[in-house]
Amino acid sequence: MTAEPDLPRIAATVGDPRRIQMLVLLMEGRALTAKELALGTSIEPATATSHLKRLLDDGLVACTAQGRHKYFRLASEHVAQLVETLMRVAPPRTTSAQPATPEPIRQARYCYDHLAGSLGTGLLAVMLNKRWLVPQAGADARMLEVSARGVKALSALGVDLDEAQRRRRQFACRCLDWSERQDHLGGALGAALAERFTTLNWIVRKKHSRVVQITAAGTGELGRIGLRLEHEDHTR
Repeated sequence: MTAEPDLPRIAATVGDPRRIQMLVLLMEGRALTAKELALGTSIEPATATSHLKRLLDDGLVACTAQGRHKYFRLASEHVAQLVETLMRVAPPRTTSAQPATPEPIRQARYCYDHLAGSLGTGLLAVMLNKRWLVPQAGADARMLEVSARGVKALSALGVDLDEAQRRRRQFACRCLDWSERQDHLGGALGAALAERFTTLNWIVRKKHSRVVQITAAGTGELGRIGLRLEHEDHTR
């Protein structure tokens, strides 16, 4: 007998409103406790525990015990890509006169551990235009690789390309942005760039949120590599 993917099972798991809300909360990239996930989804802790067991059983989240607490996070980059894809294909839902997607999250945010929004799509466009990144020969059209020019430029920015290559995941790939409908940079290189920009204080992550704020220094330095940012710095 051959095993086939149990699509109805996984569809039922992510189709539950509370469980998909939990996965969206974990897209922030932080590990959260069952209590925090219960508060974030407005359900009782016992109910949250039941939902988390289903997510664990289906391999969508992972759990780490530390002291008296258990922390939950997305099980893999593939799960983050699944949630991001659902965000792209889901029909819009508005509950008030306010825009369906607040402007700050459209401008700059994390998609799991790499940069998305207009910041992320603009950054990838610059890297492609400068030919720092080129299509990976003989691979899926989504897969990218760093050119010799890109190695020189990214190394000058302090990005550790060797370390990013050693990560057990895709190195560089296109990831379609659900709010911009253009690609941003995913994979280990996307995560490494986000980490480096944070270390340089070019970006600051808003507490308990996926939203990223670009500092005055970041606006200037990113502008120097060709990324034009239209929004103002709110971190000062």
